[in-house]
Amino acid sequence: MSEAVVDQAAAPTADAEPAPRRRPEPRKRKGLVIVNTGHGKGKTTAAIGLGVRAAGNRMRVRMIQFIKGTWKTGEQRALAQLAPYFELERIGHGFTIEGLRDERIPMDEHHARARAAWQRARDTVRAGEHDVVILDEIMAAMTAGFVGVDELLALIAEKPPMMHLVLTGRNAPPELVAVADLVSEIQPVKHPYRDQGIKAQKGIEF
Repeated sequence: MSEAVVDQAAAPTADAEPAPRRRPEPRKRKGLVIVNTGHGKGKTTAAIGLGVRAAGNRMRVRMIQFIKGTWKTGEQRALAQLAPYFELERIGHGFTIEGLRDERIPMDEHHARARAAWQRARDTVRAGEHDVVILDEIMAAMTAGFVGVDELLALIAEKPPMMHLVLTGRNAPPELVAVADLVSEIQPVKHPYRDQGIKAQKGIEF
């Protein structure tokens, strides 16, 4: 009768030590530069959603709006209920592009408001007291010539390492895309006003 052959290399011995368990790698954390751009609707809405999520985690959020000004919006009322975790500051004077701009407001006033918003943004980032800073429609302020690309890049370079900086608006310049960590481009496929003549509605656009 033949004897069974035992693979000595595979068979465990009584005094063999168990293989050491691999320790999980620590979760990598970094303050992100997030860009919501493109010609589609929803860039600001996405930024607000991110801010609400952060506020729900007891993170301090400040959102500074460069363009949206006089409209009474649903988010303005709703976000007030998330204080002190979410602060919304509307410093802009309304739209600056032709066709949407209020002709009664001179461009000099738009420029002054944009520069005030920019100073507030710089002070907020440099103070380092917030976990998330959202600069809504900062790209529109750059397109209008109120804020320079170099100014924004310099602010990104000096932000605290763990602060998340969210930037929204059409036409994100390539220099900004190059330094950002996350870039989402929202493109229009269908739009109720363009395709059906349905104007802005409460709870959807404002």
